[in-house]
Amino acid sequence: MSAHSPHVQHVRQVLLWPLRLMPPDGAERAHARPWELLGADSPWREVTSARDASAAFQERYYTEFVSFLPYVQRFLFGAGQRRIFRRKDIAGVRVTACPGAAPRVLDVHNLCLHFFFDVDIVLLVMEVGASDLPFDEAQDLLYRFGRAYPAGWDDAGNALHCMHGVEWLDAGGRLLVQSDAQERQAFIDQVVRHLAPRIASHWRYLLEPMEPDAPGATAALRYRQVEYYRMPMMAYLAVDRPSALSPADFAALGTMAGTSSAPADAQRTQSDGVDRRYFYDRFWCNGGAAPYTRYVCSGYALVVVGDAASQFFCCKERGVLSQFRHQHFLLFMIAHLQKSSLLMFSDRLAEALTELQVADADSVRSFKRRIRYAFESFLRFTHRYWFTEISDQQQIRALFRMCGQHLDIERAYAEVKTRVADMNGYLEADSLRRQANTVVRLTVVTIFGMIGTITTGFLGMNLLAEADAPTSRRVWIFGSVFVITTALTVYTMAKSKRLSDFLDALSDERLSVWTKMKALAAVWRS
Repeated sequence: MSAHSPHVQHVRQVLLWPLRLMPPDGAERAHARPWELLGADSPWREVTSARDASAAFQERYYTEFVSFLPYVQRFLFGAGQRRIFRRKDIAGVRVTACPGAAPRVLDVHNLCLHFFFDVDIVLLVMEVGASDLPFDEAQDLLYRFGRAYPAGWDDAGNALHCMHGVEWLDAGGRLLVQSDAQERQAFIDQVVRHLAPRIASHWRYLLEPMEPDAPGATAALRYRQVEYYRMPMMAYLAVDRPSALSPADFAALGTMAGTSSAPADAQRTQSDGVDRRYFYDRFWCNGGAAPYTRYVCSGYALVVVGDAASQFFCCKERGVLSQFRHQHFLLFMIAHLQKSSLLMFSDRLAEALTELQVADADSVRSFKRRIRYAFESFLRFTHRYWFTEISDQQQIRALFRMCGQHLDIERAYAEVKTRVADMNGYLEADSLRRQANTVVRLTVVTIFGMIGTITTGFLGMNLLAEADAPTSRRVWIFGSVFVITTALTVYTMAKSKRLSDFLDALSDERLSVWTKMKALAAVWRS
């Protein structure tokens, strides 16, 4: 951009990283209450109830609460369905965009883990902010920060598309940990040896005591990447002259395209230069409490840009900044919880099929348990966390629909629902088939056993008059008959399938006697 480009007075970036919680070794499902495994020595502490908060917090909490429909209120604010843990030992992050660039320190405003009951997903939420920086630098910050690992390296060995350096700082400015993005061989070896990406060291540090799901991991809580390595992102930019930004600048922000030109699909514009699929322009005018406020949503990014001179736009308690951090964050979180949960269900089904060994009875039983558990979990997800409408407020409803459309959530839901139903239908059909086979075998045993029963029991006749024989002789006769009858029953059951084929042939009037005799002989043919 030119030297006359708008200056960014304040920028906020909220990263929302969905991760799948993996079951312990030997288990078929993750822990039902995973937050209990964080441990007492963990830096994460559960967020206290709103009843214990300040009056200002309670007012903001009230505004959040009434923004959503009742069933969403029960999910977001009800007891038990969402547990939030926060850590406060990290106060800042020092980032270096590229080799030789001056480092910049960002303030860490929020760092949380969001757990959800009965869904094996945890969301890492991190909010950072900075003030007084050029628009290009702010755009580059939003583009580079929030990548789980490097996309690659250049000829000089510098990591591509991510920050060259990231350092977590405590409240006193002391270094806690720094990124290992430049250690190219370590990342390559992880993929080559274990077919799994290596999470950068600074992100691994944030998530402790949880560990990446990799060979040798011993933590009680392990996680696996479920989405793309770029974390979904929200951004707030208070600039001097937002009207001076071009549609391409807005499109690059909303599609996380950095300082480069906007993608081709974002450049397919209407006559006014704005693609309505990405832009929400209800407040894009020279009027109102926050003039020239524009929202850009591409699903994986939700960006709001406004005038830094507007008091309402910059207000942390009741203005756009407050809405961005609370109501808009919640709608963005719901959309990505739904997306990541659907991906998690899809992964579960694929893993169950991959580990199925049809010839192994234990594997078949494990497969059935995993599919039934997936079906039950999907039903609970549908009734607890699946919403197509979350608010009657026009702005929240519109932004949530934009997120859902660009993430293609409804199509993903229909696809996963079909797959789960197909799997469950297969189990039901297999169960019916087994029951039918059992009925056939029992029928064969009954038919052939009926011959002896009728023969020996005709008119209550006893072939051997041993009623007055000594007890030892009667016991011996009873035992002998029991053994012979049991052996014949077991033998008949073993041959029940072939005997069933013989009975089918015997009942077919179109077959000749010779053919029926061959069907009888086939019972004993090896």
